[in-house]
Amino acid sequence: MLSVLRHRTYRHLFAAQVIALVGTGLATVALSLLAYDIAGADAGSVLGTALAIKMIAFVGLAPLISAYAHRLPRRLLLVGADLIRAAVAVTLPFVDQVWQVYLLIFLLQAASAAFTPAFQSVIPEVLPAERDYTRALSLSSLAYDLESLFSPALAAGLLTVISYHQLFLGTMAGFLASASLVVSVALPKPLRAPVEGGVLARAGHGARLLWGTARLRALLALDLTVAAGGALVFVNTIVYVRDHLHRAATDVPFALGAYGAGSMTAALLLPRVLERTRERGVMLPAGWAITGLLCGPLAVLSARGHGAWQWPLLLAGWAGLGAAGAVINAPAGRLIRRSIAPERRADAFAAQFSLSHSCWLLTYPLAGWLGAQAGLLTADLALGALALVGTVCAVRIWPAADGRRERPSAGPARYPAPATARANSAGFARR
Repeated sequence: MLSVLRHRTYRHLFAAQVIALVGTGLATVALSLLAYDIAGADAGSVLGTALAIKMIAFVGLAPLISAYAHRLPRRLLLVGADLIRAAVAVTLPFVDQVWQVYLLIFLLQAASAAFTPAFQSVIPEVLPAERDYTRALSLSSLAYDLESLFSPALAAGLLTVISYHQLFLGTMAGFLASASLVVSVALPKPLRAPVEGGVLARAGHGARLLWGTARLRALLALDLTVAAGGALVFVNTIVYVRDHLHRAATDVPFALGAYGAGSMTAALLLPRVLERTRERGVMLPAGWAITGLLCGPLAVLSARGHGAWQWPLLLAGWAGLGAAGAVINAPAGRLIRRSIAPERRADAFAAQFSLSHSCWLLTYPLAGWLGAQAGLLTADLALGALALVGTVCAVRIWPAADGRRERPSAGPARYPAPATARANSAGFARR
């Protein structure tokens, strides 16, 4: 897998991603402590609102930003987003009102909504070989998992010698380092086919591209399945460990670590699997696995009282959800790369980024509210029902005879590509 790092441009971009992720992880820990300083016992509601603001920014702004992004050089867009995030991070230690936290979080996530889809659209052009691109996707998934384990440990170590306010300086340094690494390489010039209409028409173009290809509609359905399993883990782990199993607070990181370990294991094994199996052959079984875990062992765990067997079952269930989620998430870029012509990929990546996060915007509050009001079993079964809906829809939508060289979607007829774009699309289809 690491052989893909021989490509200098990708190596610098991957390093930029990793450093920015570590900085974001430090900010997450520091923000929790800042919220407690400002709001005290209401810190949970502050963080919950901040998480909702994050998802709203991702869902609402990514397509709108992408509609204008073609007017800017890629390097300027990526570096500008990093600089905005660095400026927000260095400002956070000075806030003393909850509304200021919400405003700065919105600005931070708006910049991330610009950076992430643009970054995703660059990688398939930097690594045109499908084998290299598959490895890059797995490395990216691995980086996210390692960040979730490494950043809290790093923050805990740093807090023994510095105050949490200074963690925001580490976040700023991470974003500045990311910007410098992006500046250090030449990025391919994007191929963009102009879209007629106003900003809303351009923003919706990516969604129409996804909806126009069966395998990408199936991907959106599977995004709902992944969000259902992930929401149970990220929202209710603390409840399972502390209130349901009556275990120590120190066991919470172990439970979350099991989810990350499952995801990392799948990310490491997936490139070799995808060399022999089409995406449909691994992603649909992963959807069934999430559904089965939510409606089977984890439902039993939620319903039964305390028992010695429950802790190993929780760890195994969390690891299974993490592995299945990675098997669905990691090949998503391959599907978009294979289905959408190069000049239209940036719109498609922005739309997929936005629509996948809209699933989390649904499942996060569902997991929290149902878990608190109706109990863990009800929350588990409701999320299992959502996962079942997503998986069944994906199975019905995604053709069993999905071909590897399907002609890329060029979008609806009322948004025709110019002659040069049509020529590029035809060449892409032949490849």
